[in-house]
Amino acid sequence: MDINLARTFLEIVDTRSFQRAAERLHVTQTSVSARVRTLEELLGRPLFVRNKAGAVLTAAGEQFLPHATILVQVWERARHQVAVPVGSRAVLAIGCEISLWDPLLLQWLLWMRTAAPQLAIRTEVGFPHDLLDKVAAGVLDMAIAYAPQQRPGLRVELLIEEKLVMVTTAQHPRVPRPADYVYVDWGPEFAAQHGLAFPELSNAAVSAGLGPLGREYLLAAGGTGYFRHDVVRSHLESGRLRRVPGTPEFLYPAYAVYAVGADAAIVDPALAGLRQVVKAKPEVQAEA
Repeated sequence: MDINLARTFLEIVDTRSFQRAAERLHVTQTSVSARVRTLEELLGRPLFVRNKAGAVLTAAGEQFLPHATILVQVWERARHQVAVPVGSRAVLAIGCEISLWDPLLLQWLLWMRTAAPQLAIRTEVGFPHDLLDKVAAGVLDMAIAYAPQQRPGLRVELLIEEKLVMVTTAQHPRVPRPADYVYVDWGPEFAAQHGLAFPELSNAAVSAGLGPLGREYLLAAGGTGYFRHDVVRSHLESGRLRRVPGTPEFLYPAYAVYAVGADAAIVDPALAGLRQVVKAKPEVQAEA
């Protein structure tokens, strides 16, 4: 199947419009309609219903959607693998959960460029479910995620037994008022545990969906919040931040996820680098 058919299908799903999809793809609306007809003939089912509200997926379209996404992803991975840069033997594609990339991914990249120069590296940051889908589909060689779900065909290896601790810029640390609290979204498990421990902080003045953003805001504006211990270690040692006594710690482990039949020549150096960076984390992350 022409990969452009799958791309066109996904653009229509995203825009809910044949016309807007055509504008994004820089083709005519007639071309978009022709591609959809070809795709529907190949699949033997109508994929869209067009009405005043736009283009709506049929039941067959809903079923085809995840497959179209994987088709495009696998094609992109194949394109990257074929176009291996001069001087490299292969491309290593790795994804990291948004809340875990800093500083782990940067330190790993620095280690890899020295220890495994034969590998070209492609990185991305995303949400855990999407990253695991890409590992399962072969689009990524490896993903680093917090509490990944077990899936057939995927191997999960513990990297870091991290913990989240409550820290503050206040001179006299104590459980804050909501107006002084920075809530960082560390995922659904943290949200559930945090809600039980601190129901009064559910309406925090500031909420951040990204750990590094919340941390930098806290350091600049002052306040209290939960952060990964190793990332704020240097600020605790310098006295810029202080632990709030008597508050609970929440576990936040990180795992490496890769396919059972993954290419050892690609995965093994990546794992070795991650283990090395994690082993050296007190010294490395003190600079974070």
